[in-house]
Amino acid sequence: MSNKGLVFFFVFVLVALMPSVGRSQERIREGEMAGYLLVPHDKVPEKYNAGFSMYVAAWPLLGQYPGDRFQTGLFGTWMFAQYGRPKPPDMYSDIEGGLGWWRDTRFATETPKFIMGGVARNFSEWANGPGAGKGRNWDKPTGKYGVAQLSPWVLWPPDGLNLKQGTCGELVGYGYLPLPLTTPKSTTAGKPVPTGDNSWTLFLNTGNFKGPVAFFTPYFWSRPSVEDPKVAGMFLDSRPSDPNKALQMETQYVPGVQSVDSKGEFYARIAPTSFPRNANGESMVVHRITAYEKSALWDSVKTWFEDGPAASGTIDPKGSSVHTFNGKGGSTWKIYLPDTPKEKKATLAWNSFASPVALDPNTYGYKWNQELVTKTDTKNGPLVTLPEYFHLVTDKDKKSRWVVVQPKDVPAETGLAQYKFQRPNAKRPEPYVTPDDAGSSWKKPGPVAGPFQAQLGDGSVVTYSWYRFADQPALLNADLTDSERESMQKRVEKLHRHWKKDREYLPPPTVGKVADIDPALLVTPPAGFEVGYVPIVTRQSARE
Repeated sequence: MSNKGLVFFFVFVLVALMPSVGRSQERIREGEMAGYLLVPHDKVPEKYNAGFSMYVAAWPLLGQYPGDRFQTGLFGTWMFAQYGRPKPPDMYSDIEGGLGWWRDTRFATETPKFIMGGVARNFSEWANGPGAGKGRNWDKPTGKYGVAQLSPWVLWPPDGLNLKQGTCGELVGYGYLPLPLTTPKSTTAGKPVPTGDNSWTLFLNTGNFKGPVAFFTPYFWSRPSVEDPKVAGMFLDSRPSDPNKALQMETQYVPGVQSVDSKGEFYARIAPTSFPRNANGESMVVHRITAYEKSALWDSVKTWFEDGPAASGTIDPKGSSVHTFNGKGGSTWKIYLPDTPKEKKATLAWNSFASPVALDPNTYGYKWNQELVTKTDTKNGPLVTLPEYFHLVTDKDKKSRWVVVQPKDVPAETGLAQYKFQRPNAKRPEPYVTPDDAGSSWKKPGPVAGPFQAQLGDGSVVTYSWYRFADQPALLNADLTDSERESMQKRVEKLHRHWKKDREYLPPPTVGKVADIDPALLVTPPAGFEVGYVPIVTRQSARE
């Protein structure tokens, strides 16, 4: 055949195939995968009601960040107040948050971030860290003043606490324990309702930082009782924590697509989704979830603040109880289209490729069906990638579920193999800004040093200044008198002198390796401001 003949032949084939390709693409509909991975664990006695800690794996769940619809936590928990009886209705309030990606994350990468995630009554407000909360409207600061900075060595970006880029399977140790930084109040915002003295404080254990970082102001929890006095004393400012918490991985959106073949059979594909992998091919995801009683930390610190001997800050393991894992677990992950009714959403056959396992009594993870998962070696570490393709079937109980199907067994006419999960072209993220009014709590009395800048691994730049601890905006909006703030100042100066960032506070892990936070977040106080001053981020924007 001549060259001209070959050209005509290939043009003919291409034209003939075009309608088929077009029809395949028309069959595809974009949907999602969502649900929970459940991690049962044994209960501990109710007396361990002064907070918790645990170690959770951090890794890139998806190989490519899929855009701002992506929302999933990694493994985490919900810490509610302890009532000693059924929880009163209409009283949702807790500390959740943890590692993950959220729809309002502005400077996202494949590496997860950490948020604090305090929820005031029925989501009326939430607080994710110093200067970060519900929305970005400072005229309605719903939770954005709910967290105060405590550490003089760590920056907290409003977009979330960054881990070191490329973190892949390392453990992030964190927990919340109350510190007696304030004293109980009988009135709140001028009303005869109380505010307690629990300053629930985030402690971290990472490779390059250890210790307390920030705390929820008691007023964040008690504020709803000002408008509804009958709920006074019912929140975490006054009440201890429930020691027996749910432990799960909550996923709200992982991209997926569906298609149907000429026989009317439904097929689906999910974006490549991975878990960390150890030398044995298993995935360790949670380690050493521990509950504490007040003797673990509170008692020694309170004695110290009342002019007793200095408290080391090391949490006493004699005041703790470690939950054990029984190797059980489950999944509610479903694949569905946006318009699918709730009752029609079909579950994923998770157990066909994942087996929950107690790797030791205090460590939870998964073993994998090696015939259905793929071992992936990335530049940052080894992963297990889950099956991508699924077929909708009806079982003997007439329930629909998505079962794993090999790529070669997916009809080509569905077009699923040609679909590409790509990061969408997003516009330049809007910066996080804070009030610039000269009369605002950000400016009056205002910072004592700065502004300075730090370039973070997520591609953003944070601007920060140093404030006297008691004069930071969160505490100026925490319903505290001048004398109450000065009392806190004295207590925190003690902490800054004695509690350093390079020693253990939380009980260390017995397995694995701890992750690092983004090194750009670690700062050194300016000369003269080493004690009693904290760095506050005032802006976060995209790097030029």
